[in-house]
Amino acid sequence: MTSSKLRGRPRRSGPQVSVRVLHAVLGGATGIVWLVLPGMTTRTDVPVAITRPPASAVSAPTTAPAAPAAPAEEGTSAVDLVLPLVVVGVAGALAGYGHVRRVRRSRTRTTPGGAAHSPHAETGVPDERVRAALVAADDRVRAARDELGFVRELSGPEAVAPFAGALREAETELAAAFRMRQRYDDGVPRDAAARRQAQAGITGRCAEAVRRLDAAADGFRRLRGLERGVSGALGVAEARFRELTGRTAAAEAVLADVRAAYAATASASVVGYAEQAKDRLVFATLRLNLARQADDADRPAEAARHLRAAEGAVAQAAVLVGAVERTAAELREATGLVPAALTGAEAGLAPLRGTAGPGDEALTPLLHADAVLSSVRRELTSGRPYDPLGMLRRITAAVSQAAPERAGVTAAAGRLTARSATAAADDFVATHRGAVGATPRTRLVEARRLLTAGDDPGAEALALEARALAEQDVRVRGNPYAAPPSAPDASRPVAVAGTVGTAGTAGAVLGGILPADDPENADPAGFAGRPRSPDGTSPGTPPG
Repeated sequence: MTSSKLRGRPRRSGPQVSVRVLHAVLGGATGIVWLVLPGMTTRTDVPVAITRPPASAVSAPTTAPAAPAAPAEEGTSAVDLVLPLVVVGVAGALAGYGHVRRVRRSRTRTTPGGAAHSPHAETGVPDERVRAALVAADDRVRAARDELGFVRELSGPEAVAPFAGALREAETELAAAFRMRQRYDDGVPRDAAARRQAQAGITGRCAEAVRRLDAAADGFRRLRGLERGVSGALGVAEARFRELTGRTAAAEAVLADVRAAYAATASASVVGYAEQAKDRLVFATLRLNLARQADDADRPAEAARHLRAAEGAVAQAAVLVGAVERTAAELREATGLVPAALTGAEAGLAPLRGTAGPGDEALTPLLHADAVLSSVRRELTSGRPYDPLGMLRRITAAVSQAAPERAGVTAAAGRLTARSATAAADDFVATHRGAVGATPRTRLVEARRLLTAGDDPGAEALALEARALAEQDVRVRGNPYAAPPSAPDASRPVAVAGTVGTAGTAGAVLGGILPADDPENADPAGFAGRPRSPDGTSPGTPPG
């Protein structure tokens, strides 16, 4: 395997070699001209010296004797022999000096054309490929986690233990890759050579995460045994499907209650989730039916493909429904916490009011915190619907500026809002990963790390950024799949150009369950992955 350092080393270009050769040729040609020129201009006959006569003798010109001119010609021939050697030496020196300067410029320049002008030149691998590797590895790990859940339910925890271990190892490698990318985005390290190594390390970690799953893929396939029939796996998927059908209907009612009880911002993170869950379940219904039909017709490969696509859709429907249920629970918890958070915040600021005076730097954040708390209290007592999670965020942010150390109920409020923001971002990425790039995923993984480390403010800030960037990716890129325009009824399978267009396919592609290039016939994402593209990514992988 080629070392990353060798891959990143700039090649010596042809023009540089041509310039050196040109210098040498010019120097040699100049020397030859100086050597030949004296021979071409020296006569063999007796030289004639022409003398200018004095003004008084213009009318009587005379020819001087030839002998006195001979010494002058001997001096000129010696110079002609020495000058070519001098010219050749100077030309060689100039060529060497130019070469040294070009080498120095190529090592230190930061403008386009130099070895360190961009991450592309730094790594030898385009940065787009690094980000695509992060996306592909994250998709693979997420899909493996979803599929493993179905197999665990059918075969039991002991049977899937080796594969759960492989998944944990892949998750560890991927988390390290995202951590390195976060530091890279933050400008750490700053040294160009270290940044080259960091980029190589990111792609290496992603490749290792995929390798861990690949190493266990054959054993996982044997455990599933789908080539022998899908009836057992179908039973598990259909049972989950029936459970989620009831939960989805309940989630619609819960979401309606949330909209009635709270301000619109309270449910903004889960708007449309019930409809998306139903879309995934419609897709799952059709794929489960196709899987059963293919199994009855003794087409095991086709049955397995439809089954795994249905499993992916059921898993994402569970994420969407769970997000609605969790949001409602968080809002109830926050509602009970807001009055206590207000009281605790005011108590925490009281000691500062007695010490901060005019001109004190602590006075400005204290006045700002007082204004925020007064605004929250007015909203709370106005009788109008409000957003309790939003109120807690405002309280904790304002108090943190005046008194950075969180304690008591303020710390509990910050923990709740950070946990809520991180989960909301994770749900969105999981169900829209077909269009979400590497940057939102990087911020999300870092938010999870900070949440685990107890840095609630940092985790919340990065989680909110991750969600905003992920939504932006979806808006900019849209759904990577365009439904066949000739389909007269989107609720039924339709034959289009030799394929079967099924309802919910667009949602399955947006969710990363199926690739956009051939969603009806390609293998879905899962523990064993999909066939790789020439660039090392899965088909349909979004840009980073």
